[in-house]
Amino acid sequence: MSKGLRNPVVRPLVTLALAGLAMALWAAWLGWDQLRDEHPDGSTTGPYEAWQVIGLVLTLLPPLYWAASRQYVVPAVLGTTAGLTAAAFYDWSDDASGLFVIGVGMITIATLVTTSIIALLIASTKHNPTDTTPTPHTT
Repeated sequence: MSKGLRNPVVRPLVTLALAGLAMALWAAWLGWDQLRDEHPDGSTTGPYEAWQVIGLVLTLLPPLYWAASRQYVVPAVLGTTAGLTAAAFYDWSDDASGLFVIGVGMITIATLVTTSIIALLIASTKHNPTDTTPTPHTT
C-alpha cells in the first residue's frame, strides 16, 4: 500500500486511539475519586489530589510523544484534547449548577494549547524518516 493511501486511514485512527486512551487514563487517574475532602475549618477541596493530576499528565506524555515523533501532530493534539474534554464532560455533567461547562471549557483550552506546544516541539526535534535529502558530510 502506498503512503498516499495509508495516511488518510492512519491519521483518523491515531486520533481515535489517542482520544480513547485519554478517556481511559482520565477514568484511571481521576474517575474513581468523586468525594470532596472536608477540612476542620469547614472548607472543602478536591475531589482530586495533585498526585492524580500529575499522574494523568505524565501518562499522557508517552502516547503524545509517540504520535508527534511520527509527525502525527494534528491527531496527537486533537485526540488528546477530545478525549480529555469528553471525559471531563462526562465526569462533571452531574453538577446541578451548570458551572461544570466552564471547567470543561478550561480543560479544553488548556489541553489544546499545551498539547500543541509539546507536539510541535517534539515533531520539530525528530528527524523525518521520509526525508531522503542527503546531508553533507565534512571530512
